[in-house]
Amino acid sequence: MKLVIQIPCYNEEQTLPSVLADIPASIDGIDEIVVLVIDDGSRDRTSEVARAHGAHVVRHRGNRGLATTFLTGLETALELGADIIVNTDGDHQYPGQSIPDLVRPILAG
Repeated sequence: MKLVIQIPCYNEEQTLPSVLADIPASIDGIDEIVVLVIDDGSRDRTSEVARAHGAHVVRHRGNRGLATTFLTGLETALELGADIIVNTDGDHQYPGQSIPDLVRPILAG
């Protein structure tokens, strides 16, 4: 099972490192975890920070809004072969340590 964790971001250079650090490196039942950052035309170093932390990055040339950025993330996650997609946020609104709880029912069938 391949899990893609998508993170829509706009100017999240400051909070993104803690978001990425909070994402589990492994989850029982998941063979591969890919972290996908969708940079919605940030004017800061969001993309560079994401890449430095090992994330796959897709970048919009300009700010297109959360709905479009979320859709870009879903499309890219499917292109990457995701079996499961989890969305979180670049401002650390949601705890990454909850991700195993989110995917557990899917893994259980």
